[in-house]
Amino acid sequence: MPKLSKRLKSATKKRPSDPLPLKDAVVALKGFDAAKFDQSVEVAMRLGVDHTQADQIVRGSIVLPNGIGKVQRIVVFAKGPAAKAAEVAGADEVGDDELAKKILGGWTDFDVCIATPDMMKVVGPLGRVLGPRGLMPSPRAGTVTPDPASVVEEYKAGKVEFRNDKGGNVQAIVGKLSFDADKLSENIQAFVDKVVGMKPSAVKGIYVKSVYISATMSPSVRLAV
Repeated sequence: MPKLSKRLKSATKKRPSDPLPLKDAVVALKGFDAAKFDQSVEVAMRLGVDHTQADQIVRGSIVLPNGIGKVQRIVVFAKGPAAKAAEVAGADEVGDDELAKKILGGWTDFDVCIATPDMMKVVGPLGRVLGPRGLMPSPRAGTVTPDPASVVEEYKAGKVEFRNDKGGNVQAIVGKLSFDADKLSENIQAFVDKVVGMKPSAVKGIYVKSVYISATMSPSVRLAV
């Protein structure tokens, strides 16, 4: 087991032992000894879902009210007017076959991949590269769309995707530690509300088992839910 740094040991001693209301949890998180960079803040929810059942998959996206504190790098597979519109909207790279070759060659220096429906025949073979990185375009996530420009604008404004893993966990970056406490709380609440509102009808018993927030180099703080 790796040794904890002095800073992390100090922060761990300050970690609340009991779940806290959201605003108090954010204050506690911001009160840990700061690292020398602006850490990302993440929320992690453990759900009572069975990942082997298709009707219990929790997957979606949300545009956070205050963004996530970073500009996401976006590539778009499109042609014609849709491609031109995506470029105007701020896509970092737009293309088709040549872009596919570049990605197959190992280039994945981007955060989001969007495609128009007619380009999925080009994008499909990229599944082995994009899939493991969570970058494969999907209609359910809204990244396969005839209007890529609008989706580019949403991601540039702070849209994040999420999907439960095999353990039933859903997580996403919801901002930076430097965010005002109220804005950070607003982002976290928006994300939690979105996931809660997506409870599959097939789920029986407790849906949200726990919710934690943490920064890149800090202990987690459990929310009272």
